[in-house]
Amino acid sequence: MTSAASAKEHQRARWQAPPAVLAGAFLFNLGQGVLRPTLPLYLRTVFAANYRMVTLIPVIFGAGKWMANLPTGYLLDRLGRRRLMAGGLILIALSDVGSAMVSTYGLFLILRAVAGVGWAAFSTVATTTMVDQSSAGRRGRAVSLLLMSETLGLLLGSAAGGWLYQGVSVASPFAFEAACMLAAAVAAARSALLVAPRSPAPEASCDQGLLRAVLRTPGVLLMGLTNAALIAIQIGVLVFLFPLYLANRGGLAPGTVGLFVSLSVLGRFFALWLGGSVSDRWGRLRLLIPGLLAYAVLLGSVPLLTHPILLGLWSVALGSAAGFVAPLPTALIGDRVPPALQAVAVGWLRTLTDTGQILGPLAMGVLADAVDLSSPFYLGAALLVATGWRCWSHARAMSAVAVTEGGS
Repeated sequence: MTSAASAKEHQRARWQAPPAVLAGAFLFNLGQGVLRPTLPLYLRTVFAANYRMVTLIPVIFGAGKWMANLPTGYLLDRLGRRRLMAGGLILIALSDVGSAMVSTYGLFLILRAVAGVGWAAFSTVATTTMVDQSSAGRRGRAVSLLLMSETLGLLLGSAAGGWLYQGVSVASPFAFEAACMLAAAVAAARSALLVAPRSPAPEASCDQGLLRAVLRTPGVLLMGLTNAALIAIQIGVLVFLFPLYLANRGGLAPGTVGLFVSLSVLGRFFALWLGGSVSDRWGRLRLLIPGLLAYAVLLGSVPLLTHPILLGLWSVALGSAAGFVAPLPTALIGDRVPPALQAVAVGWLRTLTDTGQILGPLAMGVLADAVDLSSPFYLGAALLVATGWRCWSHARAMSAVAVTEGGS
């Protein structure tokens, strides 16, 4: 065995998931899970909020993330990973405390945008750490672990949110999330795995030069757009409109709708690990392309279903399909981008992802109002097919390049 192969095997054996990263992802989403069902109630109670005021909150939070993602990618190793992650978590905690204290809706919006900036700082460090500390043979599983931690936190937090709001106080969900953030910040500050050395950035490169180098890497732009499409469908269709479809077209009671949504989340949770681990062995694009097409078939067939049993089965299948493909674009970017550029690549990737998170619900909601509730499902399926076709074209082009280089 050569020394390079020995070093690679040694790195693969030594790699471990950074506990502070997984704990931070779990704790943040635990707090967010508590806030999700209670925040609309809080806004109605404290600010007498209408529907527009309620739906503006996730848009503002996403805008805060969007503006901070790329800058935090540039600052990640200049400020230090532990410092940036802990600072982002503390910023979220402070915004939570302030949100529970302010009495005007405008200040509340500003504080939620600040929380989005804090989440961008944390998530950029978390994703970069999982991508660049793992070898290519483990990168899919590493990204899957991060997404599974987020999903588990949301699942448990959503179950506890209503109890806190009703049994303690209307402001208790904010206090709970602030406590979660402070605990995660302590874990980040004490983590030795967040100070792993990185390769220096290319000489004589300015910040914009780093981003240009990232975007010139084959497949990076495509994977960013793929991630944006996936999150736009996830938030705009599955999170906001699928429950309405279950109630309106399926005639299901609220309790059954909640059960089916939980089944979808569980399907996503287990499929995340499957997609990441299998892609480590078989290749990212080899699984991403059929995964996108299967997801498209499931999504596009939803408007044909009204029977409760079929809707329950489709809930599990949709969550599983979404989870299976979710880690693959990030892992593929980690495979293609050199270590010195991975922080900038992750910041740019999350910027595109949050663009999908902001525009997806707006576009799908407008389409549902203008046409009918079925149209967003068809549009989502068309986006998945188009994305799968572009990935297939990219895979063919990369294969042709490999054959040409091998022949020469």
